[in-house]
Amino acid sequence: MGRMDGKVVVVLGASGKGSMGQATARRMVKEGAKVVIAARRTEPLEELAQEIGALAVPCDISKEDQIAALAKAAVDAYGKLDAAVNFAGINVSSPIADIDASKLKDAIDIQFTGAILFIKHMAAAMPEGGSIVMTSSLTATLAPANMTAYAATKAGVDHAVKIAATEYGKKNIRINAITPGLVVSEMTSDIINSAPVVAKTFERETRMPRLGTVEDISNAVLWLASDEAFVNGINLQVNGGAHLGKFPLADDFR
Repeated sequence: MGRMDGKVVVVLGASGKGSMGQATARRMVKEGAKVVIAARRTEPLEELAQEIGALAVPCDISKEDQIAALAKAAVDAYGKLDAAVNFAGINVSSPIADIDASKLKDAIDIQFTGAILFIKHMAAAMPEGGSIVMTSSLTATLAPANMTAYAATKAGVDHAVKIAATEYGKKNIRINAITPGLVVSEMTSDIINSAPVVAKTFERETRMPRLGTVEDISNAVLWLASDEAFVNGINLQVNGGAHLGKFPLADDFR
Protein backbone atom coordinates (compact mmCIF):
# COMPACT_ATOMS: atom_id res chain seq x y z
CA MET A 1 0.00 0.00 0.00
CA GLY A 2 1.45 3.35 -1.07
CA ARG A 3 1.52 6.47 1.05
CA MET A 4 -0.54 8.37 -1.55
CA ASP A 5 -3.06 5.67 -2.44
CA GLY A 6 -6.30 7.24 -3.63
CA LYS A 7 -4.79 10.72 -3.82
CA VAL A 8 -4.80 13.03 -6.83
CA VAL A 9 -1.68 15.17 -7.17
CA VAL A 10 -0.72 18.03 -9.49
CA VAL A 11 3.01 18.58 -10.15
CA LEU A 12 3.77 21.80 -12.03
CA GLY A 13 7.27 22.17 -13.47
CA ALA A 14 7.80 18.56 -14.52
CA SER A 15 9.23 18.92 -18.01
CA GLY A 16 12.94 19.09 -17.15
CA LYS A 17 14.61 15.74 -17.63
CA GLY A 18 16.02 14.48 -14.32
CA SER A 19 14.50 17.47 -12.51
CA MET A 20 12.98 17.77 -9.04
CA GLY A 21 9.57 17.96 -10.69
CA GLN A 22 10.04 14.74 -12.62
CA ALA A 23 11.47 12.93 -9.60
CA THR A 24 8.48 14.04 -7.53
CA ALA A 25 5.98 12.96 -10.19
CA ARG A 26 7.60 9.54 -10.38
CA ARG A 27 7.62 9.18 -6.61
CA MET A 28 3.95 10.14 -6.34
CA VAL A 29 2.98 7.54 -8.93
CA LYS A 30 5.09 4.93 -7.14
CA GLU A 31 3.25 5.74 -3.90
CA GLY A 32 -0.14 5.15 -5.52
CA ALA A 33 -1.25 8.64 -6.54
CA LYS A 34 -3.01 9.65 -9.72
CA VAL A 35 -0.72 12.37 -11.02
CA VAL A 36 -1.33 15.34 -13.28
CA ILE A 37 1.94 16.77 -14.59
CA ALA A 38 2.22 20.26 -16.06
CA ALA A 39 4.74 22.60 -17.65
CA ARG A 40 5.11 24.97 -20.58
CA ARG A 41 7.11 22.51 -22.70
CA THR A 42 4.69 19.91 -23.99
CA GLU A 43 6.96 17.35 -25.72
CA PRO A 44 9.00 16.25 -22.66
CA LEU A 45 5.83 16.45 -20.61
CA GLU A 46 4.05 13.98 -22.88
CA GLU A 47 7.07 11.67 -22.80
CA LEU A 48 7.01 11.58 -19.01
CA ALA A 49 3.25 11.09 -18.94
CA GLN A 50 3.53 8.02 -21.16
CA GLU A 51 6.41 6.66 -19.11
CA ILE A 52 4.75 6.89 -15.68
CA GLY A 53 1.04 6.81 -16.56
CA ALA A 54 0.27 10.41 -15.68
CA LEU A 55 -2.00 12.99 -17.26
CA ALA A 56 -0.10 15.79 -19.04
CA VAL A 57 -1.57 19.29 -19.08
CA PRO A 58 0.26 22.25 -20.66
CA CYS A 59 0.45 25.17 -18.23
CA ASP A 60 2.28 28.48 -18.22
CA ILE A 61 2.28 29.67 -14.62
CA SER A 62 2.39 33.29 -15.78
CA LYS A 63 -1.13 32.85 -17.25
CA GLU A 64 -3.90 32.71 -14.66
CA ASP A 65 -6.39 31.07 -17.00
CA GLN A 66 -3.95 28.20 -17.56
CA ILE A 67 -3.44 27.69 -13.81
CA ALA A 68 -7.22 27.57 -13.34
CA ALA A 69 -7.49 25.14 -16.27
CA LEU A 70 -4.84 22.90 -14.69
CA ALA A 71 -6.81 22.59 -11.46
CA LYS A 72 -9.99 21.94 -13.43
CA ALA A 73 -8.29 19.27 -15.55
CA ALA A 74 -7.28 17.35 -12.42
CA VAL A 75 -10.79 17.49 -10.98
CA ASP A 76 -12.43 16.65 -14.32
CA ALA A 77 -10.16 13.66 -14.82
CA TYR A 78 -10.15 12.22 -11.32
CA GLY A 79 -13.01 13.85 -9.43
CA LYS A 80 -10.93 15.72 -6.88
CA LEU A 81 -7.55 17.25 -6.03
CA ASP A 82 -5.65 16.32 -2.87
CA ALA A 83 -2.19 17.83 -3.32
CA ALA A 84 -0.43 20.29 -5.60
CA VAL A 85 3.28 20.97 -5.95
CA ASN A 86 4.85 23.96 -7.70
CA PHE A 87 8.39 23.67 -9.09
CA ALA A 88 8.00 26.35 -11.78
CA GLY A 89 10.75 28.96 -11.83
CA ILE A 90 12.99 31.14 -13.95
CA ASN A 91 16.72 31.76 -13.71
CA VAL A 92 17.18 35.53 -13.46
CA SER A 93 20.61 36.74 -12.38
CA SER A 94 21.79 40.35 -12.43
CA PRO A 95 23.28 42.92 -10.08
CA ILE A 96 20.80 45.65 -9.15
CA ALA A 97 22.87 48.24 -11.05
CA ASP A 98 22.30 46.36 -14.32
CA ILE A 99 18.77 45.05 -13.84
CA ASP A 100 15.90 46.29 -15.96
CA ALA A 101 12.13 46.22 -15.61
CA SER A 102 11.70 43.32 -18.04
CA LYS A 103 13.89 41.00 -15.96
CA LEU A 104 12.04 42.00 -12.81
CA LYS A 105 8.70 41.43 -14.52
CA ASP A 106 9.68 37.97 -15.71
CA ALA A 107 10.67 36.92 -12.19
CA ILE A 108 7.58 38.50 -10.65
CA ASP A 109 5.15 36.99 -13.19
CA ILE A 110 6.50 33.46 -12.80
CA GLN A 111 7.84 33.25 -9.26
CA PHE A 112 5.56 35.59 -7.35
CA THR A 113 2.28 36.38 -9.11
CA GLY A 114 2.09 32.93 -10.68
CA ALA A 115 2.95 31.24 -7.40
CA ILE A 116 0.22 33.10 -5.50
CA LEU A 117 -2.33 32.32 -8.19
CA PHE A 118 -1.24 28.68 -8.07
CA ILE A 119 -2.16 28.61 -4.38
CA LYS A 120 -5.46 30.37 -5.14
CA HIS A 121 -6.67 27.97 -7.81
CA MET A 122 -5.32 24.75 -6.34
CA ALA A 123 -6.89 25.55 -2.96
CA ALA A 124 -10.20 26.34 -4.64
CA ALA A 125 -10.16 22.82 -6.08
CA MET A 126 -9.75 21.28 -2.60
CA PRO A 127 -13.13 21.67 -0.87
CA GLU A 128 -12.39 18.67 1.35
CA GLY A 129 -8.88 19.83 2.24
CA GLY A 130 -5.45 19.01 0.94
CA SER A 131 -1.82 20.07 0.76
CA ILE A 132 0.02 22.61 -1.38
CA VAL A 133 3.83 22.61 -1.56
CA MET A 134 5.79 25.53 -2.99
CA THR A 135 9.47 25.58 -3.92
CA SER A 136 11.63 28.29 -2.40
CA SER A 137 15.38 28.78 -2.76
CA LEU A 138 18.49 28.99 -0.63
CA THR A 139 18.99 32.40 -2.22
CA ALA A 140 15.90 33.65 -0.40
CA THR A 141 17.37 32.55 2.94
CA LEU A 142 20.99 33.65 2.47
CA ALA A 143 20.58 36.61 0.09
CA PRO A 144 23.56 36.34 -2.28
CA ALA A 145 24.65 39.21 -4.51
CA ASN A 146 23.39 39.53 -8.10
CA MET A 147 20.16 37.59 -7.53
CA THR A 148 17.68 40.24 -6.43
CA ALA A 149 14.88 39.39 -8.87
CA TYR A 150 15.14 35.64 -8.34
CA ALA A 151 15.70 35.65 -4.59
CA ALA A 152 13.30 38.43 -3.65
CA THR A 153 10.37 36.86 -5.48
CA LYS A 154 11.10 33.55 -3.76
CA ALA A 155 11.31 35.31 -0.40
CA GLY A 156 7.99 37.01 -1.08
CA VAL A 157 6.32 33.67 -1.62
CA ASP A 158 7.92 32.33 1.57
CA HIS A 159 5.98 34.99 3.49
CA ALA A 160 2.85 34.44 1.42
CA VAL A 161 2.96 30.76 2.41
CA LYS A 162 2.57 31.79 6.04
CA ILE A 163 -0.37 34.02 5.23
CA ALA A 164 -1.96 31.35 3.05
CA ALA A 165 -1.57 28.81 5.85
CA THR A 166 -3.51 31.16 8.10
CA GLU A 167 -6.24 31.77 5.53
CA TYR A 168 -6.71 28.16 4.44
CA GLY A 169 -5.76 26.18 7.54
CA LYS A 170 -9.28 26.07 8.95
CA LYS A 171 -10.39 24.66 5.61
CA ASN A 172 -8.04 21.74 6.22
CA ILE A 173 -5.61 22.87 3.52
CA ARG A 174 -1.95 22.88 4.52
CA ILE A 175 0.42 25.16 2.63
CA ASN A 176 4.17 24.82 3.00
CA ALA A 177 7.41 25.43 1.12
CA ILE A 178 10.68 23.59 0.70
CA THR A 179 14.12 25.14 0.25
CA PRO A 180 16.62 23.06 -1.71
CA GLY A 181 20.29 23.95 -1.89
CA LEU A 182 22.44 23.04 -4.88
CA VAL A 183 20.86 19.79 -6.04
CA VAL A 184 22.70 17.19 -8.12
CA SER A 185 20.54 16.69 -11.20
CA GLU A 186 20.78 16.61 -14.96
CA MET A 187 20.11 20.34 -14.92
CA THR A 188 23.16 21.07 -12.77
CA SER A 189 25.41 18.32 -14.14
CA ASP A 190 27.14 20.61 -16.64
CA ILE A 191 28.13 23.04 -13.90
CA ILE A 192 29.21 20.33 -11.49
CA ASN A 193 31.20 18.39 -14.11
CA SER A 194 32.82 21.34 -15.86
CA ALA A 195 33.65 23.26 -12.69
CA PRO A 196 34.13 20.80 -9.81
CA VAL A 197 35.17 23.67 -7.54
CA VAL A 198 31.57 24.90 -7.62
CA ALA A 199 30.23 21.63 -6.24
CA LYS A 200 33.05 21.42 -3.69
CA THR A 201 32.41 24.96 -2.51
CA PHE A 202 28.68 24.41 -2.08
CA GLU A 203 29.39 21.07 -0.40
CA ARG A 204 31.69 22.81 2.07
CA GLU A 205 28.85 25.13 3.07
CA THR A 206 26.47 22.18 3.48
CA ARG A 207 26.49 20.69 6.97
CA MET A 208 26.59 17.16 5.57
CA PRO A 209 29.20 15.31 3.47
CA ARG A 210 27.31 15.58 0.18
CA LEU A 211 25.03 17.75 -1.91
CA GLY A 212 21.32 17.10 -2.17
CA THR A 213 19.66 14.96 -4.83
CA VAL A 214 16.31 15.13 -6.58
CA GLU A 215 15.30 12.11 -4.50
CA ASP A 216 15.96 14.09 -1.31
CA ILE A 217 13.57 16.72 -2.60
CA SER A 218 10.87 14.27 -3.67
CA ASN A 219 11.06 12.56 -0.27
CA ALA A 220 10.38 15.85 1.51
CA VAL A 221 7.58 16.81 -0.86
CA LEU A 222 5.98 13.39 -0.44
CA TRP A 223 5.89 13.84 3.32
CA LEU A 224 4.45 17.34 3.16
CA ALA A 225 1.85 16.29 0.60
CA SER A 226 0.79 13.19 2.53
CA ASP A 227 -1.57 12.90 5.48
CA GLU A 228 1.47 12.19 7.68
CA ALA A 229 2.48 15.84 8.01
CA PHE A 230 0.58 17.86 10.62
CA VAL A 231 2.56 20.84 9.37
CA ASN A 232 1.31 24.18 8.07
CA GLY A 233 2.97 27.44 7.08
CA ILE A 234 6.62 26.35 7.26
CA ASN A 235 9.61 26.57 4.98
CA LEU A 236 11.34 23.20 5.22
CA GLN A 237 15.07 23.56 4.57
CA VAL A 238 15.82 20.46 2.49
CA ASN A 239 19.47 21.27 1.93
CA GLY A 240 21.52 19.29 4.43
CA GLY A 241 21.98 22.36 6.62
CA ALA A 242 23.30 24.67 3.88
CA HIS A 243 21.02 27.40 5.26
CA LEU A 244 23.32 27.50 8.32
CA GLY A 245 26.31 28.49 6.21
CA LYS A 246 26.73 31.16 3.57
CA PHE A 247 25.90 31.34 -0.09
CA PRO A 248 29.21 31.08 -1.96
CA LEU A 249 30.29 34.16 -3.87
CA ALA A 250 32.54 34.35 -6.95
CA ASP A 251 35.70 34.75 -4.86
CA ASP A 252 34.93 31.51 -3.01
CA PHE A 253 35.25 29.52 -6.24
CA ARG A 254 38.86 30.52 -6.84
